[in-house]
Amino acid sequence: MTREAAQPTILHAACVSLDGRGVLILGPSGSGKSALSLQLMAYGCALVADDGVEIVVRDGVAIASAPPTIRGLIEARGIGLLAAEPAPSAPLVLAVDLSLVETDRLPPFRQTSIAQCVVPVLHRVESAHFPAAILQYLKAGRRA
Repeated sequence: MTREAAQPTILHAACVSLDGRGVLILGPSGSGKSALSLQLMAYGCALVADDGVEIVVRDGVAIASAPPTIRGLIEARGIGLLAAEPAPSAPLVLAVDLSLVETDRLPPFRQTSIAQCVVPVLHRVESAHFPAAILQYLKAGRRA
């Protein structure tokens, strides 16, 4: 089920994109949303938003963008606010929930609802390959 959002939904989250495909990074404060975003940006992703993400629904797709007051800024703990060339917006093709740790070697396909749009979701993987795996997911998807 989807709806067309007249007003944006604001989420405490981060979002980066690769070739116009967005990943929404969810989790409580201090869970590593900005750190994961910075790692993905180091691999070539573009910053959409950090700390607050606006979600609108267009044609049944959740589209992420940054509120104007924080556009082009990302927090690096212990360093400060860093400037980044922002991506204007990105349709969400994936969500990452850092509040849950993945325990399955080959997890089932999971979904979540973002602004009433169904989006595939991954849980946190406690391994150095996690950012690279997310990048590959953005490039080519996942087999069921």
